[in-house]
Amino acid sequence: MKYGFVKVAAATPHIRVADTQFNTQQIVEQISLAVKEGAELVVFPELCVCGYTCGDLFGQDVLLNGCVAALKTIAQSTKDSNILVFVGVPYKTDGVLYNCAAVVNGGKVLALIPKRHLPNYAEFYEKRNFQPYKGENRTVVFDGEEIPFGNKIVLRSEKDADFTVAAELCEDLWVPAPPSVSHALMGANIIVNLSASDETAGKAEYRRLIVGTQSGKTVSGYVYADAGEGESTTDMVFSGHNMICENGTLLAECRPFEDKGILYAEIDVHKLAFERRRINTFYDTSSLSGYAFVPFRAEGNWEKLTRIPARLPFVPQGEQALGERAELILSIQAAGLKKRLEHTCAQSAVLGISGGLDSALALLVTVRAFDALKKERKDILAVTMPCFGTTKKTKDNALRLMHELGVTCRTVPIGDAVLQHFKDIGHDEKVRNAAYENAQARMRTMVLMDLANDHNGLVIGTGDLSELALGWATYNGDHMSMYAVNGSVPKTLVKFLIGYEAKRLGGEAGSALTDILNTEISPELLPPENGKIAQKTEELVGPYELHDYYLYYAVRWGFSPAKVFYLAKQTFAGVYEESVLKKWLVNFYKRFFSHQFKRSCLPDGAKVGSVSLSPRGDWRMPSDASVRLWMDELEKL
Repeated sequence: MKYGFVKVAAATPHIRVADTQFNTQQIVEQISLAVKEGAELVVFPELCVCGYTCGDLFGQDVLLNGCVAALKTIAQSTKDSNILVFVGVPYKTDGVLYNCAAVVNGGKVLALIPKRHLPNYAEFYEKRNFQPYKGENRTVVFDGEEIPFGNKIVLRSEKDADFTVAAELCEDLWVPAPPSVSHALMGANIIVNLSASDETAGKAEYRRLIVGTQSGKTVSGYVYADAGEGESTTDMVFSGHNMICENGTLLAECRPFEDKGILYAEIDVHKLAFERRRINTFYDTSSLSGYAFVPFRAEGNWEKLTRIPARLPFVPQGEQALGERAELILSIQAAGLKKRLEHTCAQSAVLGISGGLDSALALLVTVRAFDALKKERKDILAVTMPCFGTTKKTKDNALRLMHELGVTCRTVPIGDAVLQHFKDIGHDEKVRNAAYENAQARMRTMVLMDLANDHNGLVIGTGDLSELALGWATYNGDHMSMYAVNGSVPKTLVKFLIGYEAKRLGGEAGSALTDILNTEISPELLPPENGKIAQKTEELVGPYELHDYYLYYAVRWGFSPAKVFYLAKQTFAGVYEESVLKKWLVNFYKRFFSHQFKRSCLPDGAKVGSVSLSPRGDWRMPSDASVRLWMDELEKL
């Protein structure tokens, strides 16, 4: 296990019906392959030791004794390896036959978990041969040792308390109240399913849906191992449809009849444990009792993740998905603003338009809100306020966009007012420090607020989530507004929304947005150099794609700095050197902690995604919290 990632496997061996010796050989070989790949958990299909389709042969002691011998051999094969194995086997005790998942680890059978729900409809007739088990846990003697027997069992790693596993078998998943719900409530972060689900037209889609849904509902990893090649085809065909999911997301899949042999993925049990702690409605064990917790040892020797995280975690993958998400986010932003305009009876909306990404998005959202209210766009007062750092390119783009969207344009130069302010406070205009820069931002905010008062309107904020995380905003300057439409939209997503709107609108508006998209990000508070932007934000605070990546994993999932760095090294391999990744990660944590006071008094703004830093919503943090523990960990990297 590395940083909470457990490498798991779903294996479908080629079997021969009732040939336990051949099947044992296949299973042992696949366990060996899984160990070589570094897997810490491997799951085999239901009744795979003998075959699901043995029919009335399940009543033959010859078969059952062969299965017991096979299970001993399988257990012995794990003696020198740290892997947890679940394998399907029939098991007879006290004269009753059960369909079981045998748990094998360290050369021993640790537990036997009998199936709770037996299908006895359509092509299934399990009750002809097996009994369902719905009693409390007890013990049975296997190979001279007393082991737990029952379906209220959670396996718990001796090395990491979050590596916890429980099992259900095939039909158990398809019933209204699957055992996995109770398993998850009792602490199982990974659910395994030993299955023999025959293939019929349309069933794979439903199976995929139900596995993913159950993993999301139980906030768990779900490893589904399905029967395949070698089962009898008398009346059914099995396709080896294996899946590995995590909290509703399909990590890996062996599609029907694809026959990958062994399917691998890494499940992040620390992430699952964090999410369960975050959801305070998750744990309710008041109606549960009788669970047994069985220790095991498992540790795989693997290096790299197969599930490399996306560079832009806030941005959906695929053009169609991006379009759908973009429309949804823009609609959420516009709906929030629409309600605020209605409630306050505002006659107008006032925005500062710089020719940059954030103000362009805020204007697009405001236009949507006015259209929804059936208000005239001329009541949107878009203001450009050129000062010392304004370039011709950004000003022209601002004016082009305002004109094409049909809003009221106004230019209010603020240079003279800022210079007078410098005289009033005794600041030398040649000293280009924070006062020099922030006086411009605060002057712009004052202009917008006063114009809003003059026009019975609201000032619409333009700052985005990434700026809030880094504190890259002038306190009581661009930090303040009467409604902040971009407050939960990170910079990388702002870019994609602008790109989407550029393509959707087309024409001159689309051209202006494309030019804005291709302009370097800057607050333009320092004079241009040879007519070009002198102050480049990403050179000062770091690349936004890195900061958004860090923000997502540090805040949304509570990952430690070491784990964020571990993931970033794999995601950005060949893009940034490790020293650069660490430099900006240190910068992210320092700025995030030191600028909480700005986030503690944010204006209202609708939440659009899974991360929000609103002090009234998702993020409550003391403004004086120390960053020391996080810095200590970063220094060790």
